[in-house]
Amino acid sequence: MIKNHSAVVPLAGGLTLRQAGPADLDQIGALLSERGEPDDAIDHRLVVTDPDAGLSACAVVVDGDRVVSTATLLDEEVRIGGVRLPAGQVELVATDSEYEGRGLVRALMHWAHERSAARGHLVQAMIGIPYFYRLFGYEYAIDIPQALNVNAVPTGEAAAATLRAAQPSDIPAMAALQSSAQGAFDVTMPHSAACWRWLLEHESSNLLVLEQAGTVIATARTTPPGEEVLLAEASARDEAAARGLLRGVAALTPGDRIQVVHRAGTVTGNAWKEFIEHEPRRSAEQYYIRIPDVAALLDRLRPVFWQRLTAAGIDRTGRDIVISTFGAHHRIPVLAGGLGEVVTGGAIQSPGSVGGAGVAPDHLAALLFGPHGMEGLTRFRPDVYAADEELFQVLFPPLTADVLSYYLPY
Repeated sequence: MIKNHSAVVPLAGGLTLRQAGPADLDQIGALLSERGEPDDAIDHRLVVTDPDAGLSACAVVVDGDRVVSTATLLDEEVRIGGVRLPAGQVELVATDSEYEGRGLVRALMHWAHERSAARGHLVQAMIGIPYFYRLFGYEYAIDIPQALNVNAVPTGEAAAATLRAAQPSDIPAMAALQSSAQGAFDVTMPHSAACWRWLLEHESSNLLVLEQAGTVIATARTTPPGEEVLLAEASARDEAAARGLLRGVAALTPGDRIQVVHRAGTVTGNAWKEFIEHEPRRSAEQYYIRIPDVAALLDRLRPVFWQRLTAAGIDRTGRDIVISTFGAHHRIPVLAGGLGEVVTGGAIQSPGSVGGAGVAPDHLAALLFGPHGMEGLTRFRPDVYAADEELFQVLFPPLTADVLSYYLPY
């Protein structure tokens, strides 16, 4: 384990892991473009030249002066029940094909997690290669919403409304619209201030706004025109603005097939119901979540658990809530006016015997952030169960989620 995220770390075979420097930028860009997408080099420069991130957000593995592997950690925030959880997201990971299979990504992930801990992150979120990042403690937890085909375009015309490329001065209005849209969800991850700046400059997606009488009334993020256009992160002031947004995007891309990312329960989600094909989900697509310190996360979530208990009218004053991950257990004292600090102890293999719940550690992220809750996970995970079903179903209900990330997961 790397103990100091800013240290120079010797690796096997004469390689070295260290923080990236200005002289590495061209090589990092070339590596990212070769192993990923050409636009990745642009995205990387946007991150490392931004004052909110900088070169300290990126690490490299070098063979002499040659950059052979790299990764970047972004600062994020996950919100749940009014509680804000500092979070990290690892992106822009690439390794030279000659150096694959030598544990370089593992070393970079250790670096990223150490840096994440130093920045006070309580979770890490990620879009990643299927299964691969489970090797580093990540587990699937939050559903990625479907991209659905548009089968009709709204008719009519919004009075004096103009669809145009977003500008830096539009960021407050776009952020406000997204905040309103995310109010419909239990778990959210908004764009950071830095990410808004990057999205205005990068080339793999476009930020658009619909403006009427000098006011931004809708916004969305689209992929560049081609045979197919993806319309994502759509939010609007009202349903008329939502229909105008969809109509405007269709007019910009005549003849192209349009898919929209469905945000159920939002203004755009409701306004577009009649214009999109609602298909049953054919495959599971989820965001990864990593929980580095279970006790620290549970402790931060105490206000959420208390809200749920009081809303359900459950009084457990004087009795601990016990959650076992089998290798360890966590007790949350229930006091007269709230929940006490989490106390962590050793293994409890049969938490039902003390009225507790058992949750295998690789299902904990899904329990805390996912769409199934205790009741749903209990139905298909033998190592998730509760002695007091009513209590733990209240504490861990099914949750809706909306994640805005630097890269679209499609």
